[in-house]
Amino acid sequence: MAPAKDPKRLAFAICEFLKESVADKSSDDAESMEVAIQVISDSFGFDFSDESQQKALSIKPAGLATIFDVFVNTQKKVAEAKGNHKEGDDSKAQAEAAKAVGNKLMAEKKYQAAIAKYTEAIELDGSNAVYYANRAAAYSQDGDHANAVEDSKRAIEADPDYSKAYSRMGHAYFCLGNYTDAIEAYEMGLKLDPTNAAMKQSLASAKGKVGEIGAASSSRSAPSSAAAGNPFAGMGGGAGGMPDLGSMLSNPEFMKMASNMMQNPAISEMMKNPKVAEMAQNMMKDPSALAGMMSDPAMRSQLDALSAAGGLPGAPAPAVGGGSGGSAKKNKKKK
Repeated sequence: MAPAKDPKRLAFAICEFLKESVADKSSDDAESMEVAIQVISDSFGFDFSDESQQKALSIKPAGLATIFDVFVNTQKKVAEAKGNHKEGDDSKAQAEAAKAVGNKLMAEKKYQAAIAKYTEAIELDGSNAVYYANRAAAYSQDGDHANAVEDSKRAIEADPDYSKAYSRMGHAYFCLGNYTDAIEAYEMGLKLDPTNAAMKQSLASAKGKVGEIGAASSSRSAPSSAAAGNPFAGMGGGAGGMPDLGSMLSNPEFMKMASNMMQNPAISEMMKNPKVAEMAQNMMKDPSALAGMMSDPAMRSQLDALSAAGGLPGAPAPAVGGGSGGSAKKNKKKK
């Protein structure tokens, strides 16, 4: 043991402790303590009864007993800390062992068993981001991508600079079809690990999926726009882009439209035109002839007239005071 830095003060403190203990002892013990105080005083060269020396050497208001209690409690805490540290070291070692078994099970494609081992590692040491990221990978391999996302988030909470956690999250989001979040996760991971080729490729795949979805959405909206101006939309495809007659005749809406046409006086009058009648007969004999007729300006004019009269689907309604009024004037002249 190293010698005290101030042995005289320590000896004086011992004498104070003995003096305070005299009152609790029998007369024989008290006399022995008095002798001890005198011997210590002589040995260390001070006069215990001298007031000036008492002021210079006393440790009051502290006392030797109080200081000793503090020392004992400190030693106890140090011993407990050492024990906890040893237990912590043991837990970390056990966690690493469980992770190693989990890795082996992953290689054997035993994903459920691997998840159990990674869970064991997390229970032993919940501060290690690797364990959460590894369990996320096992969840994804087992098809549980939602839990893989959650474990990836926990890994990032444990270590925000662990790039592999972002890679795991990106993969899980990609498999869930959430390509936008996958892109964000991969980009965060590449900020931490810019040279990671696998993550770059995964990011490109996610961006490609977003592009495909956008293109598919655009192509779905295009036919709708085309159909808006096509009076035969939904009636089947025929030659030259014209409708198939069989489909038209089996279409309830078309047959209803045809019935309404024939009840229209303007249409009935127009059907008396030999060219229009001939066109109708040709269509009944050969539906494919409709495409050729549509290329004839005269036939096209007649069809436009039918449309203007309100007989064809999708035709704009005549303006107020428009076509029908003109017809009325002509009829008036005939009368």
